[in-house]
This record gives sequence, C-alpha cells and structure tokens, in this order.
Amino acid sequence: DLETLRAKAGEIETALRPIPGVVDLQIEKQVLIPQITVRLDRAKAAQYGVQPGAAAEWLETALNGKVVSQILDGQRTFALVVRLAEPARDNIEALRQILIDTPSGTKVPLAALADVHEDVGPNQINRENVQRRIVISSNVAGRDLGSVIAEIQAAIRDHVSLPTGYFVTYGGQFESQQTATRQIALLSVLSLGGMFLALYVLFRSTRLVLMVMINIPLALIGSVLAIFLTGGVLSVASLVGFVTLTGIAARNGIMMISHYLHLLREEGESFDEHMIVRGANERLVPVLMTSATALFALIPLAISAGAPGKEILQPVAVVILGGLISSTLLDTLLTPVVFWHFGRSAVVTLMNAKGHELALNAGPDLKEETFHV
Repeated sequence: DLETLRAKAGEIETALRPIPGVVDLQIEKQVLIPQITVRLDRAKAAQYGVQPGAAAEWLETALNGKVVSQILDGQRTFALVVRLAEPARDNIEALRQILIDTPSGTKVPLAALADVHEDVGPNQINRENVQRRIVISSNVAGRDLGSVIAEIQAAIRDHVSLPTGYFVTYGGQFESQQTATRQIALLSVLSLGGMFLALYVLFRSTRLVLMVMINIPLALIGSVLAIFLTGGVLSVASLVGFVTLTGIAARNGIMMISHYLHLLREEGESFDEHMIVRGANERLVPVLMTSATALFALIPLAISAGAPGKEILQPVAVVILGGLISSTLLDTLLTPVVFWHFGRSAVVTLMNAKGHELALNAGPDLKEETFHV
C-alpha cells in the first residue's frame, strides 16, 4: 500500500535524522496529481458473471485503445486503434457509462460493477523486482560509512515497526562497498594460495613455506595498529593494502631462509647456533635497507590524510607502512628462532633429496651421500 509505504518512510526519516554524520536526508519526491479511480465491486461483478480481468480489459481499451486491424497505404502500414474520443476519456460520467459485455449477452454500464470517482494519487509508482518501493537517501559527512550504516540499522530496528511484507534494503555506496569487500576476500584467499604454490616450487618443503608465511600475521599486527593510531577505519582501500602487504611481508622471510639454505648447501655450514646467528647477521642489513626504501617512499602518502585525491592511496599507504615496520622488526627476531626449532627436519629432507638427484644425474661413478644435521 502506497500510503503505508510513505508513512513508514517518514518514520525511518525521523529515526535517522539524529544520527551524527547523516546529512542531506530526504524521501523520494512524489507529487499528488488528480486521478480517476476505478474500484471494482467483485460481488456485483459476480452477479453479472463478469470477470475482473474482462472489466479491466474493457477499461484499458476505452482509455488506451486497442489495435483491431491494419490499414495499408502503398508501402506503409498503419494500425487501426479503437478507443473513446478525447473528450469522453476526460469525462468521468462517460467512463461510468462504458458498456461491459456479460456472458448472458447483455451489456451493463461500468458504474453498475465498480465505484468510479475522482481522487488524487502519486505521479509515479516505482517498483523494483515487481515490488513497490520508496527511496530514502542521504549522504555521510565526518564519519566512516560502515559505522553510520550500523547506527542506521540499529535505529530502524529499535524505532520502526514494519508490517508483514515490508522490508528495508541498503544500496548506493554501501552496497558497492559490500560487493567489493566480498571480492577482495575471495582474491585474498586466491593470492595466499598462489603464494603458497610459488614458495613450494622454490623450497620444495611445506614446513619451510609456512615459516616464510608466518611473516603475514606479523605484518597484520602493525597494519591494524597503524590504522588505529591514525584514526582510520577498515575500508575497501585498507583491504587492498592488506592484500598488497601479504606479498611484501613474505619477502623478508624468503631472503632469510634462502640464505640459511645457501650456507648449508654451498658453504658447508652445520645446522647449529653459529649458522643461525651468521645467517641472521648477514641478512640483517639487506632486509633493513630493502624495507627502509619502501618505507621512505610510502611516508609522503601516509601523512597526506585529507589531501584531495589521496582518499584511496592514503589508507593503502598506512596499512603497508605499519605492516612493513612490524614484519621487519619481528621477522628479524622470530624467523631465526622458528628456523632453529622447526627447520632441521625440513633441511635434512631437502638436502638428501638434492643429493639423490645429483647422484642420479652423475651416473654410477658418483656415490650418493646422506646429509645429517
């Protein structure tokens, strides 16, 4: 019902107006215009044996016309339309006297079957998915969209009672944000899977791959802390920064573990504390310099909050900046410890497999050796 729809829209507008950040709140405009309303009396129609659809069809023919034939004029074709004359279509008495055929063969005026009267109604009735709807629109200023929507949902839930069959949906930028969030979540899973496969091709060890990927949660710690300290919110731009950060954070672990394997394979180091400390010291400067280069490049973007044109880049830079700092500092301490405690068996398996491969390629003259640590 249009009246109920507009009344509930007014209640929602009243409930939303006190919410901070909600601006330019308005209900979709509808102009009331003069109309002729025809309400069929089903009981009277049944007495005459007239179906509601038949009465509506007669009325539609009288007002809008019906094509009954075609007229040919040379190569052109014209439709022959039957309808009431223009003066009669604007005359309510003429409409009441429209004759409707009955199954018995008689004709009865429309006034005998329906109440025909002048009224006012909206100039347009909007529908979505074959359902009538009315739009309540607003902008958001001074606050993030997610928190405002949460308060809007709470206000509607607490202050507006919707009858059966009536419901509220949220569109606009919020709908786009929800869609983008779902897509980014899916892409994040795919990127982590692709990263795992790429690292497995490099290391040929699930355990070593997991040691590298442990840097990702370390980076998330700094990213979340950076968002909190800068007063930001978790937005689509921030999520893009998180996805980008996963690959950047894994780089330090790759450099560290690859160097450990180099020391064991190429330089004949034993798997002991000396090798762990040496590898960490030799990789410390390259890791710090690589991270510092990226950090200095991101600082101008990270401190440009509120600058025109930086609405998307600034949250991305904050996420990556915070993640780089935490992952670099924690990785320098944690990766050597994790590799020392959990990398021994993975290294043994990897080195023995490499030795077996060399023996097969060299032929029977080369004796296969077993690697122990």
